[in-house]
Amino acid sequence: MTPAEVEKLLESTGAIRRGHFQLSSGLHSPIYVQCALLFQHPVQTSRLADALAQLFAETPVDVVAAPALGGIVLGYELARQLGARAVFVERDSKGRMALRRFPLKSGERVLVAEDVLTTGGSTSETLAVIRRAGGTVVGVAAVLDRSGGVLKLDVPLRTLLAQKLETFAAADCPLCRAGQPVEKPGSRPEA
Repeated sequence: MTPAEVEKLLESTGAIRRGHFQLSSGLHSPIYVQCALLFQHPVQTSRLADALAQLFAETPVDVVAAPALGGIVLGYELARQLGARAVFVERDSKGRMALRRFPLKSGERVLVAEDVLTTGGSTSETLAVIRRAGGTVVGVAAVLDRSGGVLKLDVPLRTLLAQKLETFAAADCPLCRAGQPVEKPGSRPEA
């Protein structure tokens, strides 16, 4: 699947939204990519997961872990295609990422599945949770890296689409200065 095909799929399912958004990272952007709108279509989700699975075809994977909520559907389908177990990491009552529902065996090889990467904050939290639980992280698979390939992790990162999508610190946001109301569609609770 080419980057152009991935972008077309995001556009055709309405997953790319335009307006004024506060991302989970706290940054503001005129573009929000809500992969859930794509993931409601199993056939298209399967195509994306197949393309991601091919990027890790030579990597042994026992478990695919995804951060809740955005990565769960993708993680499940990617695990199915890789013949692995699917788990998810979620926020606990104190807002910290935790592997609350699933045990990991020491040394299990874990691929982290992400829908959209911006700063890598949730991904880094997920990597730490997996490691604390005894897993060995073998890589991160993502649909979109909106940093344009600038994001660096300490494991292999493979994406279907990398684009530099504009973001602003809230204090420097031209959309805020223009008085445009901000939407907060992300899943991370407010600080």
